[in-house]
Amino acid sequence: MDEELRSLTERLRGESGASAVYDRLVATEDADELAAALTEPGQPLWARELVAFRLGAAGDRRAFEALVLFLNHREPQRCASAACALARLGDPRTARAAAALATNELRVAYALHPVRLLAELRAPEAVPALITTLERRLRPHDPHRRVALACVDGLGALGDVRARPVLTEALAHPTLAEAAVRALSRLPKT
Repeated sequence: MDEELRSLTERLRGESGASAVYDRLVATEDADELAAALTEPGQPLWARELVAFRLGAAGDRRAFEALVLFLNHREPQRCASAACALARLGDPRTARAAAALATNELRVAYALHPVRLLAELRAPEAVPALITTLERRLRPHDPHRRVALACVDGLGALGDVRARPVLTEALAHPTLAEAAVRALSRLPKT
C-alpha cells in the first residue's frame, strides 16, 4: 500500500468507526464494486472519498467527478487526497477542472490544492490560471496568502516567462517576496 493510501485509510478508519463496510471497501480489488459504492445512495462521505481515491489512483475515470468535488471540499485533507488521486488518474479533463476551481473567487478559500495540482500537472491551463489567481491575491489585505504563495511557487516550478510581470509585482508583498525571488530565478532569461 502506498503512503497516500495508507494515510487516507488510517484517517477514514476513524471516521467509519472501523465498520465492516470500511473493511470491505479497503480490501476489495473489484473496480466495479468500488464504482457502485461511489454512486450508491446513502453512502457516507468517508466511503465516497475512499472509493474515489482508490479508483482514481488506479486510473479509473469513473472517479473523476467525485474527485473534483473533493478537490473543492472545505476539509483540506479531503482536498489533498483528491489532488493526489487526480494527478494519478490521467484524465484530460483534470487540468481544466483544477483551473476552474483555482480561479473561482467564490471558492478561493479552497483553492490551495487546485493550485498545487495545476503546477504538478504542467498542463497548458496551468500558467494562465495561476497568473489570474495570483493577480487577484495581490490586492491589499487579501486573506488568502497561502493560495498566493502556492501560485508563486507553482509559477516558478513551471518556468514560463509569461509569469514574469505578476511575479515581479509579488516582490512588493513581504509575505511573498522571498518566494517570488526564487520563482523569478527559475524563469528563462529573456
